Amino acid sequence: MSFYIVNLALQFFSRKVFLDYLGTEILGLNTTAMNLLQFLNLAELGVNAAVGFTLYKPLHDNDIQSVNEIVTLQGRLYRRIAMIIIGGAAVLMCFFPLIFAKIELPLWYAYASFGVLLYSAMLGYFVNYRQIVLTASQQDYKVLYSYKSVMILKVLFQMCAVRYFDNAYVWWLVLEVVFASVASLSLHRMTMKAFPALADTGHSFRQLRKKYPEFILKIKQLFIHKFGGFAIYQVSPLIIYAYTSLSLVAVYGNYMIIVTGIQIMAQMAFAGMTAGIGNLIAEGNKEKIVKVFEEYFSLRFFISAVMTFGLFVLSTPLVTLWIGSNYLLPQSTLLIILAIMYITLFRHILESFISAYGLYSDVYATVVEASVNIALSVILGAFYGLDGVLGGTLVSILLVVVFWKPYYLFRKGFNGHYDRFVRMFIIHNAIGIGLAVVFVFSTKILFHVVTQSVTHAFFIGLAVVALYAVVLCALLYVFTNGMRMAAGRISSLLRSTKS
Repeated sequence: MSFYIVNLALQFFSRKVFLDYLGTEILGLNTTAMNLLQFLNLAELGVNAAVGFTLYKPLHDNDIQSVNEIVTLQGRLYRRIAMIIIGGAAVLMCFFPLIFAKIELPLWYAYASFGVLLYSAMLGYFVNYRQIVLTASQQDYKVLYSYKSVMILKVLFQMCAVRYFDNAYVWWLVLEVVFASVASLSLHRMTMKAFPALADTGHSFRQLRKKYPEFILKIKQLFIHKFGGFAIYQVSPLIIYAYTSLSLVAVYGNYMIIVTGIQIMAQMAFAGMTAGIGNLIAEGNKEKIVKVFEEYFSLRFFISAVMTFGLFVLSTPLVTLWIGSNYLLPQSTLLIILAIMYITLFRHILESFISAYGLYSDVYATVVEASVNIALSVILGAFYGLDGVLGGTLVSILLVVVFWKPYYLFRKGFNGHYDRFVRMFIIHNAIGIGLAVVFVFSTKILFHVVTQSVTHAFFIGLAVVALYAVVLCALLYVFTNGMRMAAGRISSLLRSTKS
């Protein structure tokens, strides 16, 4: 968590330096190039997630031979996928004059940006892929030590280069290549140190595919889910660019840095939980699993509600202090972004159990979600611009995440108890959203009367968010079993730590 907070702070500072010395045009170009690369990465097919699911049992049983075979199979697949991505990138770059027809920068900027990002991504397919054994064995912190520490240094060097050197963007690109290479080698060394017996088995792809047929099935299912995720979260900036400009993509990207930071922070707070849930599911005690889900739901809902409310209260003073009031989005756009973030945080609650169960067969739901998202974003974007594009995303995730995913999990995983979930969902959201509305209207007068500057408004906002968190926690404790169980677990952990 400490590594992540430092990295998040650096992202804010580096974004400010980037905007001041390179401008929104280059930043929008960089964001668009990243989205194009994410499209090519669809070829990854969800191999990484399938490997993680397949590794839980052999890691638990200390079956080194099976671990080596699964990771070897991943390596064989990744080499094939990397070749597909490189070929797709070559074809895509032929269309750059059309894709970036609206930019005022030299076209080589687009080629250089995309090429550097492609190189960094390919390191994951040829060098970094073995890190999955660290994730599956709940040793993600070693990935942070070996990889993220180097990337933090990269950001610091890039900030200095952009600020003080001529040809700043060229230096930014060179440092991106150098530090990506160093970080990959560092991560590979950490992985081999943690698992010295990890080695290529020498088996062919065909032999390994026959031995692990479920692995290939999960990949096929996960590919559809991965495509749906791309359509929801990566296509939007491209549609925004089509209807607006690179500058608005950059302004939207500023908010998405904050939103993504909040989402990752929530994930970091529960890092390793999926593997732990997998062990719980292996016990087969359905009633215990449902109780743990209820406890987990309450705890993550509390964090999600506080983060969403906090961003609503603090986003305006935060962005103003960070990069200036010229980069603020309208209130209507902010509300849609917050609604999407809120549902996405809720989605992670369900996905933790869905992934632990390996429930990926609902591919039609993902097709519907992606189709609705793209269709509505294009149609509404033509009439309402940025709000329309984001509105299409909001409708699509509401349909699938709020209505379908819980039903699918409780039917396939928990074998019932869906009515229990409906009651839990209504009670939590009624408390969280109702309290947020009360706080917004009751504190609006306070902000107008008490605040004297943007800095003052930011700290007043922090106090309001803290008070909201305290009251929400108390109400959830009174009205929900999950929060009472979570409080009891935390209290027990604290007592055991002291003893």
